Amino acid sequence: MVRRHLFISGKVQGVFFRASLQELAEKAGVSGWARNTPDGRVEAVLEGEEDAVNALISWCKVGPPRAEVKNVEMEEEEPEGEGGHFAIR
Repeated sequence: MVRRHLFISGKVQGVFFRASLQELAEKAGVSGWARNTPDGRVEAVLEGEEDAVNALISWCKVGPPRAEVKNVEMEEEEPEGEGGHFAIR
């Protein structure tokens, strides 16, 4: 079990980034959350099996069709037990 805290920048708000990430995370069995930040980024926490989390991180580097991802900052954190669901905050 791993936990990754991401900050995704670029054209990532208003392009269904969070909703798309939620759908993919739930299909992959990854818990966590995503929210828009006031500075125009998307902040996300992904917690689950390492391969599934890494696949979602790779997706975040591209995003949904209308997104233009410029950068993904990532921090490794200790798993906190996100409760088995992925929320949009």
